[in-house]
Amino acid sequence: MTTLSTLKLTAQQKPTHVAPVQARRNKLALRLWEQQQLALAHCTGQQYTPVKLRTVTDADTGARKQIETHKRVKPWWFTADNGRLSLRVLYGVATLELAKGKFAVEVAADKDLASTLAALRGAVLAGELDAAIDVAAGALKSNFSK
Repeated sequence: MTTLSTLKLTAQQKPTHVAPVQARRNKLALRLWEQQQLALAHCTGQQYTPVKLRTVTDADTGARKQIETHKRVKPWWFTADNGRLSLRVLYGVATLELAKGKFAVEVAADKDLASTLAALRGAVLAGELDAAIDVAAGALKSNFSK
């Protein structure tokens, strides 16, 4: 008896591309996760500084190497004119319209930011904000056309 005969073989192959809608959802969900980590660090009084890899060329040798640098993550929440905490959702530089004429979520306190961001992330992955993401992505694409 061979080793391969003990395994359950299938004809499935890895998909070569992700649907554009799913790619946009994943992009926004990742940014919401970063904001959630930033909010958790903010509540505990710590710093959240994720790292990213950056390719640099050594001036002396000309060799290219990757170094870790800190990624700047700006908070999406702010104190509104009425003194309450508001949270906006950004796709690139565009603020998403969450409902007709509504661009932010009012949050009761700093400690509720992480749970609000988790709820928004769940809504994004469920596809509830696809229309708003499409509008923001279309506006971003129009900036690049001639």
